Amino acid sequence: MEDNVPIYLWDDKAELSEKEIYDANQKMLELQRHFSMAAEYVASSFSKMPEVVRIVLFGSVALPLVKEVPRFRKFQSAGIEIFHECRDVDLAVYLRTTGCLNALRKTRSEALNALFRETGIAVAHHQVDVFLFDSADGEYRGRLCIFGKCPKGKFVCKVKNCGIVPFLRQHEGFHFMYDSLRPENIRELYKG
Repeated sequence: MEDNVPIYLWDDKAELSEKEIYDANQKMLELQRHFSMAAEYVASSFSKMPEVVRIVLFGSVALPLVKEVPRFRKFQSAGIEIFHECRDVDLAVYLRTTGCLNALRKTRSEALNALFRETGIAVAHHQVDVFLFDSADGEYRGRLCIFGKCPKGKFVCKVKNCGIVPFLRQHEGFHFMYDSLRPENIRELYKG
C-alpha cells in the first residue's frame, strides 16, 4: 500500500440506486413540510398577541426546494444532486413593542409542543429562528432568544447589546439581508 493514502471503511464511490435518490428527495420534501407546519403553528399562536403586527416565513422553508449536491458523503462523492436540506424555520415577526419577548419565547415552545401532541411532528424551539422587526420602521432589532433566562451567562450572551432588552438576542457581526424579505422570497403568515 502506498504511503499517505487514506484508508476508508466505506466505499464513497458506491453507486446510488434510483430508490436511494428518490428516498433522499422525499425525506427533504417531508422535512420542509414539517418545518412549514411548525411555522404555521407558531405564527397562529403569535398572531393572538396584541404586540404582533405581521409574521412572514422566509428562507428555504418558504420557497420551492432546489436541487444541489448535499453535505452527505455518499451523494457528495458521487456528485448527485438532491433537494436542499432545510435546517430550520425563519420567521420575520414585526412587533409594536419588544416588551413581550419572554411571552413570545414561551408561546413558541407551547406552539411546538401542540404541533407534536396533535401531529407527532417534533420540531425543537431552537429550530424556529424568530427575527424581530420594529413594525413602525421595519428595522431589524435582533432575534428571539432560545434560553429560558436572560442573560443566561453563556458566551453568546456576551455579544454587545445582547439582552439589553430581555430575550432580544444579538449575533456578533450579523447584518440582516433585507433582500430575503422581498415579496418573491416570502410567504405571508399573518398581517393584523
